[in-house]
Amino acid sequence: MEVNRRVADAEKLRSQFLQLLRTRRNAQVPLTVEPANPVLHPLYQEVPPPTFSEAMESCPKADIENLKELLKEENLYLHTEAGDQGKLPLLIVSMTESNIEKRPAVVFLHSTHKCKEWLRPLLEAYASRGYVTIAVDSRYHGERATGLTTYKDAMVSSWKNGDTMPFIFDTVWDLIKLADYLTQREDIDPNKIGITGESLGGMHAWLAAFADTRYAVAAPIIGVQGFQWAIENDKWEARVNSIKDVFEEARNDLGKNKIDKEVVEKVWDRIVPGLASQFDAPNTVPAIAPRPLLIANGAKDDRCPIAGLEIPEIRAGKAYEETHCSEKFKLMAQPEIGHQMTPLMVKEASDWFDRFLK
Repeated sequence: MEVNRRVADAEKLRSQFLQLLRTRRNAQVPLTVEPANPVLHPLYQEVPPPTFSEAMESCPKADIENLKELLKEENLYLHTEAGDQGKLPLLIVSMTESNIEKRPAVVFLHSTHKCKEWLRPLLEAYASRGYVTIAVDSRYHGERATGLTTYKDAMVSSWKNGDTMPFIFDTVWDLIKLADYLTQREDIDPNKIGITGESLGGMHAWLAAFADTRYAVAAPIIGVQGFQWAIENDKWEARVNSIKDVFEEARNDLGKNKIDKEVVEKVWDRIVPGLASQFDAPNTVPAIAPRPLLIANGAKDDRCPIAGLEIPEIRAGKAYEETHCSEKFKLMAQPEIGHQMTPLMVKEASDWFDRFLK
């Protein structure tokens, strides 16, 4: 009875979340795919642009001679709703094979101000091991950005107008539509689709896995956090500083001299309704059970304080225990690490997918 109630509660929460996403959607369009060209000069909204990631380059790969020559790359646009931001750019990498066979797939999500091309080392490493790998530009990033302030401007507009949800939720809608597309592909096993991401991408992976059960395995990296816990325990400053412009705008509009707890609450309620309440980690993390879930964080991450995951971890542990699959849930807090994806986290995620998707 307890398990049945938990499953029903999770389905109800998922339904409420989908209803929320639909409240700020542009007109619906048929799910269509069109070819795109490779991006020769990716747009990074940070100066100087990033050049190298030790963590991603460390990802385990098969020892294949001339690997680059054996990789197949697809560049596509998937239409998820009307309007410019409803055009989802995809970068898909897999091994060239003469016979079409259904393979496991993993979706990768980039961090703030980066883009899908940044993830190429991960795409190629996983592809070498037999996965179909997919990266997307999240909303207002990469091909969906027009300049260095596109993402910042979208957040401020969301605060002012309340018509979009550029922080996390709109991209989760895209990921639900992406699942529609991936489950139809001839080369992908629809029951073996995983999802992972770093920082902002980790938040996307966590909430997409909650929202859509077609993501069979999840491994969010430095993304899962307790938003309400951070407010209640005055541990919100590092997260707020990562996207400070929208909070400064709100502070000014609310007539305050500095950003405080009230400003933080009002911004979250406006641009991501429910993220600091019903759709926060204590409720959404356990709702991923019984699908395999690895949460990889740094023990000293002030943007995702590990203390804020104590209740989600306890609740998730109970949910996985009730379904007799405790081995499918793991929270890893790497000692002495702040808000940083490390080679160990990349290796743990890689092993997690191999274990549950292969």
